[in-house]
Amino acid sequence: MSFGDPNNPYGPPQGQQPGYPQAPQPQPGYGYPQGAPQGVPPQQPGYGYPQAPQGVPPQQGYGYPQQPGYPGGPAAPRPASMGRRFGARLIDGVAFGIIYFILGAIGVAGSIGAAQDCDPSAADYSTCVNDASSNIVASFGAVIGMLAIVGLLYEWLMTGLVGATLGKLAVGIRVVKVDTGQKPGLGSSFIRWIIPMVGSFACGIGQLLVYLSPFWDKSGRQQGWHDKAASTMVVQN
Repeated sequence: MSFGDPNNPYGPPQGQQPGYPQAPQPQPGYGYPQGAPQGVPPQQPGYGYPQAPQGVPPQQGYGYPQQPGYPGGPAAPRPASMGRRFGARLIDGVAFGIIYFILGAIGVAGSIGAAQDCDPSAADYSTCVNDASSNIVASFGAVIGMLAIVGLLYEWLMTGLVGATLGKLAVGIRVVKVDTGQKPGLGSSFIRWIIPMVGSFACGIGQLLVYLSPFWDKSGRQQGWHDKAASTMVVQN
């Protein structure tokens, strides 16, 4: 009696019992791939979140790099050096000095001309000379007042709307908000301007200390006291 397949004279395949059908082979799992396609690197565990490309540093927040104190994007500027800031103040100061000299010279020349018109032989000569002297003092006062107004409008409006004065533009620096990296706006720029101006009433010592205060800043942003009050910083372009 033969239990073999009459069409297979060599008997059943190895591992199969005679008279029994061939056992089904195990199938792959339900929907789970057995391996990554050829040429595709294996994925890390997770739920579909893409991995960071190789060679790109990890980011923090919404695409901002991990730079201290300035969320300025991939190319965040560096805090401006004190040398550049001093150069900007020097350029602005020279420009104001020229304006002050021109206005002062005009006022003094007019007052001296009025004094020269006084007749020494006239009875009111002393009164005329005193009036001319008063005019000289008044002319200087008017010049200082005009410069204060021009300085307010120049520093305040240029910093708030442009982000830099002419001196800052010349040396390649600008003022920005710390939290946004944008122009300060009129409110912050006014605070930034008024603090050193108040310090100037103490014989200019307070103003000098305000402008030197970035040397003592330990935040790495080179912020002066006026910068901290206005939440601004000076950066290089």
